[in-house]
Amino acid sequence: MAELEAAAEHERILREIESTETACIGPTLRSVYDGEEHGHFMEKLELRIKNHDREIEKMCNFHYQGFVDSITELLKVRGEAEKLKNQVTDTNRRLQHEGAELLSSMKDLQQCRIQQRNIATTVDKLNMCLPVLEMYSKLQVQMKSKRHYPALKTLEQLEHTFLPQVSHYRFCQLMVDNIPKLREEIKDVSMSDLKDFLESIRKHSERIGETAMKQAQQQRSLDNIQSVQGKGGLARTHTKCPSPEVNGTSPMSEQDSGILDVEDEEEEETPGTQDLVDFSPVYRCLHIYTVLGSRETFENYYRNQRRKQARLVLQPPSNMHETLDGYRKYFHQIVGFFVVEDHILHTTLGLVNRAYIDELWELALSKTMAALRTHSSYCSDPNLVLDLKNLIVHFADTLQGYGFPVNQLFDMLLEIRDQYSEILLKKWALLFRNILDSDNYSPIPVTNEETFQKLVGQFPFQDSELEKQQFPKKFPFSEFVPKVYCQIKEFIYACLKFSEDLHLSSTEVDDMIRKSTNLLLTRTLSNCLQNVIKRKNVGLTELVQIIINTTHLEVSCKYLEEFITNITGVLPDTVHTTKLYGLTTFKDARQAAEEEIYTNLNQKIDQFLQLADYDWLVSDPSTQASDYLVDLVAFLNSTFAVFTHLPATSDSHSRMPGKVAQTACMSACKHLSTSLTQLLLEAEVKQITMGALQQFNQDVKECERFARSGPVPGFQGDTLQLAFIDLRQLLNLFIKWDWSTYLADYGQPTCKYLRVNPTTALILLEKPIHDACCDTSTDRV
Repeated sequence: MAELEAAAEHERILREIESTETACIGPTLRSVYDGEEHGHFMEKLELRIKNHDREIEKMCNFHYQGFVDSITELLKVRGEAEKLKNQVTDTNRRLQHEGAELLSSMKDLQQCRIQQRNIATTVDKLNMCLPVLEMYSKLQVQMKSKRHYPALKTLEQLEHTFLPQVSHYRFCQLMVDNIPKLREEIKDVSMSDLKDFLESIRKHSERIGETAMKQAQQQRSLDNIQSVQGKGGLARTHTKCPSPEVNGTSPMSEQDSGILDVEDEEEEETPGTQDLVDFSPVYRCLHIYTVLGSRETFENYYRNQRRKQARLVLQPPSNMHETLDGYRKYFHQIVGFFVVEDHILHTTLGLVNRAYIDELWELALSKTMAALRTHSSYCSDPNLVLDLKNLIVHFADTLQGYGFPVNQLFDMLLEIRDQYSEILLKKWALLFRNILDSDNYSPIPVTNEETFQKLVGQFPFQDSELEKQQFPKKFPFSEFVPKVYCQIKEFIYACLKFSEDLHLSSTEVDDMIRKSTNLLLTRTLSNCLQNVIKRKNVGLTELVQIIINTTHLEVSCKYLEEFITNITGVLPDTVHTTKLYGLTTFKDARQAAEEEIYTNLNQKIDQFLQLADYDWLVSDPSTQASDYLVDLVAFLNSTFAVFTHLPATSDSHSRMPGKVAQTACMSACKHLSTSLTQLLLEAEVKQITMGALQQFNQDVKECERFARSGPVPGFQGDTLQLAFIDLRQLLNLFIKWDWSTYLADYGQPTCKYLRVNPTTALILLEKPIHDACCDTSTDRV
């Protein structure tokens, strides 16, 4: 059964192979080889092939005779065809031979006609295209040589005049498409040149400012020589360039340097000034953007960039206050910036306007003044402040010459002037301290006329009696008097230097100098004198010499008034003229010295009294005064002898050393009397013997002898002894025990014990006094 099925299957496959196309036979054959009967299938296939071969052989045998007949006829036709071919070939050869010469002539004629026509057409087209090409070539040359404004004009002619005539050519379309690119290229290149200019101008601003300030200084020197005073500052010295024609056919020459113009006189002195800046990139860019309809864009860009540069220029370096060069570079950059903008203002038509310049100047003025206030506050050197002031004046005058308002700068200089005065006061305080510390506080000795005249030349001193004396002789004051006087004059000169070139009137200068001098006298010098007077180690001799010195300095104030008047030309009796207050300073110093003398004497007396060691219960008193009191009296005698030998001033209105000595002596005696009285009344003294009172009385008598001896001349009668009258009457009352007289006369103007205070007497009476006679008297009282 299986064999029958395999045979049927093989038969089906063979039918499919016979009926299926060769390209699709693959699956059928695959089904044969997937099975296991492919051997039997091959046998079937061989058998089928043999059957087909037999059928083909039968078919060929059936049609053989017809095929032979056809071949015979075909051979006959081939012979006829060969004859026909030979005839055609022969005819063609003869025809070609006959027409070859004609064809050659016709081709030559045709070629000639074509060439003539092409030449004529080419000439016509070239005549139309050559101007376009020439203009485009000219445009390329102008672009390469960076002559952008002429290139822009050429581009405009090419676009509107030449290209429309040949617009159908492909190369023209390329040109038309390239025109916007060329315009943008011109704008970009001109803008690039402008950026390079802005970068260059930022770097050269300092040099420009330096040159401008130098020219302004030269102009001022020239004005001074010609005695032409311009209160409004320097006039403009540069000329205005003609305004460019923004809508014309040609801008300012591209070779125009756009330099800062200077006068002919200065060109030789400052060669190369006109080569500082080339403004042509600005002019070109302005013209190009104007032609292209983008002028507003260009103006906004230029102004914004310059505003940014202005902020950079106005930012001062952090260490600017350390040296004058720092300020100078800062000012040069600012001046250079505004000189450039002023030049742009006057050489372009509206690129910048006055409102824009004024806006930048307001910004610059506020920033500059703030920077100067900040940095100048760090300065402690008066010379640097003075140099800075001169530099600011030069800076302001330069910019004022270009039409910028600078009144605020001069107002700020008045603020710096106050700072300058404070710095001077600090400097002079140190000078005064050094002078006072190094002084020997002794009258100045002179040994010859030359030295005498030199000193009189330094300090205005006049004394006919001293002039009559023979050498060697002494001035009444010590060395610090002429030194202080000279330093005061130097201070006035220093103040005067700052007021120069500030456009101030003589009255304002005079007022400034006098106010500053008043501060020097009333604050600086006064403090220095007070410090010297209050020093712990200052002696009485030094204090007395200070009194004499301040007296002479007080007298010299009128000469200082005259000195200020001479240098300012303002009379002292002018309305609103400030007066010098030096008299008060020296009077206060002298009063402080006198008070210090009195205080020191009293302190010395207290130191001696601390050595007092009374035995209040002694019965046998000594016949001599106590040792401590003897030493005290000797000290007072030697002290007041110093006053006696000091020279007195010839000024009748001032207090002479003798007056001070009298006051000091009276004060010392009163203090001594009061202190001795307090010794009797001390609470610690519980009992007092009559012998102790007798010893105490000996000490008081020693004091009275000192008062009678006239330690200081000038007292009338017993004036100095009156300092001890209270103590004398108190002791007499107790020693004599004269209570009956005291009680009987109490309250009467002629009372014998008028100066005895009842309270004081009662305190002393309450202390037990050991003496028999005294006891009975006490009982009676």
